[in-house]
Amino acid sequence: MAMSAVQNAGYDLRQQPGPGFHDAVPGFREGSDTPRAYLERCLATIAARETAVQAWVVINEAGARAAADASTARWQAGRPLSLIDGMPIGVKDLIATQDMPTQMGCAAYKGHFPKHDAALVQALRAAGAVILGKTVTTELGMSEPGPTTNPFHPGHTPGGSSSGSAAAVGAGMVPAAIGTQVGGSIIRPASYCGNIALKPTQGAINRGERQTLSQATAGVHANAAEDMWQVAIEIARRVGGDPGMPGLFGPATPPAPSRPARLIVMQAEGWAMLDEASRDAFAAILAQLRAAGVEVLERGDHPWIEAFEQSIAGAKAMTNEVCAFENLSSIRSLLAQSPDGVSERLRRRHAVGEAMDLERYRLGLLQRETARRHLAALAPLADALIAPASPGPAPAWGGDVPGQPLNPRPTGDIAYNAATSALGVPAVTVPLTSVHGLPMGIQVIGQPHMDARATSIARWLLATLDPVAR
Repeated sequence: MAMSAVQNAGYDLRQQPGPGFHDAVPGFREGSDTPRAYLERCLATIAARETAVQAWVVINEAGARAAADASTARWQAGRPLSLIDGMPIGVKDLIATQDMPTQMGCAAYKGHFPKHDAALVQALRAAGAVILGKTVTTELGMSEPGPTTNPFHPGHTPGGSSSGSAAAVGAGMVPAAIGTQVGGSIIRPASYCGNIALKPTQGAINRGERQTLSQATAGVHANAAEDMWQVAIEIARRVGGDPGMPGLFGPATPPAPSRPARLIVMQAEGWAMLDEASRDAFAAILAQLRAAGVEVLERGDHPWIEAFEQSIAGAKAMTNEVCAFENLSSIRSLLAQSPDGVSERLRRRHAVGEAMDLERYRLGLLQRETARRHLAALAPLADALIAPASPGPAPAWGGDVPGQPLNPRPTGDIAYNAATSALGVPAVTVPLTSVHGLPMGIQVIGQPHMDARATSIARWLLATLDPVAR
């Protein structure tokens, strides 16, 4: 990768947004740096930027400093618990933490304090990570946005539902944060906020209590691929995946960059939504791949690719309906207990589920399974798929207009994420393009349990390709 910077309206495609943790580890070992000093640098960035970005619901500074001091002592004694010992991490406010409330971006849960750690938080603490705070989520991880703004332009959305996690990493406040995804809630915000992020194979990281939705997945936002992988694998090694799932496969340290021989372009439903600049930026990435000797197959190059594209053509609607039906009982209970504690957007989304019946839900599951079979058929054709991570950069968002209909997609569109969520496969976002002065990520999509392979290809892309600004 060339060393000169491409600067575009405040977003620097070549500059890591914050202090990569893996880069600091040698200093911890030799004594020139400490986890406590690293934490203080993160807190200073938060102090400088949080008023505008609003990524956090609550920050536990005292607890974080105590954890960082304990980590410092372990590194000085030569006994760190893991390679993320001392790493400050934000946790999406859908995930329970014993020392902070879990209010899920919902008025009905204001003050909700389960006082226990979800499985993945237990794993992070066991690895020595510093749980710094809870990051903003959209209401119950659905459509109603929170206060978080895009770290590169406050007039644009950071994406959702992992709004705070993506923005905190994009703003350089922490090196990594935990997000979750059902439709597009890790990969899309990562695209909008310039992160690298892993949405792993379905069930590869233990979700704890969040087992209600069949597509819910926990993953990692980071500003470096090394930190992204290390966080994910440290969780999986300690608490595995969801019940009945084998957990995340891959090495104990980040997989090395690896050049793919062949990639397949996934157009999905987002292709028709790309504006000229976004499509041109993606085309420039594909041109670089071809110049580097990677064979790139597109929709018309093989009938199996066309069959796959047809199988995911309705992924957005299928995902929305399946998830609405699976949410029926929990939202009914919430409405009964706190009818004034939910948004109008949530009520309208709930109405989609109420309008369904079991046969329609079964049809959605059949459509999902059919798409998975078509993806499996592509395995002999290529190492992975590649696509934009969102249908363009982050759209402008300043709130709903009084007297006007509610914006149906205030945190952006899942047109490039619904399919991979439904397929249950790993997706890794890499910040390789900038459009209209804002980040737009590229995603590498693997076959099930090929998370390490997708990560190694993503690392090769980052190390080899020149970022593109349009």
